[in-house]
Amino acid sequence: MAFQSPYLASVYEQVEKRNPGEKEFLQAVREVLESLELVVAKEPEFEANGVIERLVEPERQIQFRVSWVDDNGKVQVNRGYRVQFNSAIGPYKGGLRLHPSVNASVIKFLGFEQIFKNSLTGLPIGGGKGGSDFDPKGKSDGEVMRFCQSFMTELSKHIGADTDVPAGDIGVGAREIGYLFGQYKRLRNEFTGVLTGKGLTYGGSLARTEATGYGLCYFTEEMLSCMKKESFRGKRVVISGSGNVAIYANQKATELGGKVVAMSDSGGYVYDENGIDLAVVKQLKEVERARISEYVKRVPTATYTPGCKGIWTVPCDIALPCATQNELDEEGAKALVANGVIAVAEGANMPSTPEAVAVFRQNGVLFGPAKAANAGGVATSALEMSQNSMRYGWTFAEVDAKLKDIMVNIFHNAYDAAEKYGDAGNLVAGANIAGFEKVARAMIAQGIAY
Repeated sequence: MAFQSPYLASVYEQVEKRNPGEKEFLQAVREVLESLELVVAKEPEFEANGVIERLVEPERQIQFRVSWVDDNGKVQVNRGYRVQFNSAIGPYKGGLRLHPSVNASVIKFLGFEQIFKNSLTGLPIGGGKGGSDFDPKGKSDGEVMRFCQSFMTELSKHIGADTDVPAGDIGVGAREIGYLFGQYKRLRNEFTGVLTGKGLTYGGSLARTEATGYGLCYFTEEMLSCMKKESFRGKRVVISGSGNVAIYANQKATELGGKVVAMSDSGGYVYDENGIDLAVVKQLKEVERARISEYVKRVPTATYTPGCKGIWTVPCDIALPCATQNELDEEGAKALVANGVIAVAEGANMPSTPEAVAVFRQNGVLFGPAKAANAGGVATSALEMSQNSMRYGWTFAEVDAKLKDIMVNIFHNAYDAAEKYGDAGNLVAGANIAGFEKVARAMIAQGIAY
C-alpha cells in the first residue's frame, strides 16, 4: 500500500536506504507508519518537530563479540546485540532473545515494537531489545552459564536500573536470567533491579512467569466482550507454540471456559479433541525440555503432525499465535476463516504477516495485535521494577489484579484511539496510535536535541 502522506513516504524511503535488507525491521516500521496517516494529517506538530524521523532511528545500537568455552574446551564465538530505541517516557525496557535467527534486523524490529507496547501499558518504560545468535538448545548448564557470563560482561557497561532493564524472551528463562544477574552483580558490586524475570528468592515478582499468557487472555476476553458480546466460554482454542507464553495462555483460556485443542513447537503440532493436557505439556517443556512430539506417547487420544503451519487448519473459534514472528501467513489466515474463527490475538511478537492481518480484517475477524495483546509480560516486568525500587513484594493476587486492569485498559486505549481517528474496530491502527501519541508528545516536550 502506498503512503498517502508525502511526509511518511519520505520517512519510510529514508528508513529503507539506511536499513537495506532488514526485512523484519522494515515490516514493523511500515505497519506503524501506515497507521499514522490520519494522525500526521490532523497533528502537524509531529512533522514540524521531526518526531517520526527520530522515532525510527535507535538512540543507541550496540553490537559486540561474545566468546565462551564449550564443554570440550573449544572456544566459541557469538554475536551480541542491544538496541536502545527510545527513552522518552522511561528507561529502556525489553527482553533478551537467544536464538540462531537473531540478527540486527530482528532485534531492531523487536525494539521498535517495544516502544509502543511499553507506552500502551501506561507505565514509565521506554523501548529496547537485545540478544544473541547463541542457541541454548542442547547446551549444558555449564555452557549456558559461561555464555551468559561472557555476554553480561559486555552488556553490563550499557545497562542499569535507571538506564536499561532487560528481561527474558525466546531462549532466556529463569536459568539464563539467574546467570546474567549473578554476573552483573559480580561486576558492578551492587544488588539492583537491573533485570526482570528474576527468581523469587532474589527480587523476582509473583505472576511474572504467567504474565504474558494470562495478559493475552485478559486482552482477548475484553476484546470479545466489547466487540462481539462473546467470551472464551465454550470456545475451541488453538495456540501455536509450547513455551512460556503458550503454556500460560492455555491455562488462563481454560480457566475462562475455553478448550485448547492444539499446541505446537518448531517441529510440528499436537491435536487432541478432548483438550490438551497442560500438565503433560508442562512436564515435557518445563522439566524435560523435550519435543512436543513426545506428547502423543503419553496421551493416546492425541495425534502429532510434523510441520508447524498445519496447526492453522485445525477448526477453532479463537486462535492465539504464540511462537515467533511471521508464523501465521495468508494461507493460514484463510484456513482459519474458512473454519469459522471469530478472534485472533497475538501472543508472540508480530506472528501474523501483513497479508494474514488483511484477511482477518476483510472477513470481520477480531484481531488483537502483539504490541497490545502480549504487553502483559513487560507490564509485569515494570511491576517487578516497582517492587525492587520499594524493596517490597506484592502477592500473586495483587499482581494478577494489576495485570488484568492494565490489559483491559490497553484494549480500551487502542479501541478508543481507532475510533477517534475514524478507523473504528481497527486495533492494529489503534494500538499504534495510542502508543505513539504518548511517546511523541514526550519527545516534543524534551526538545529537538533529544
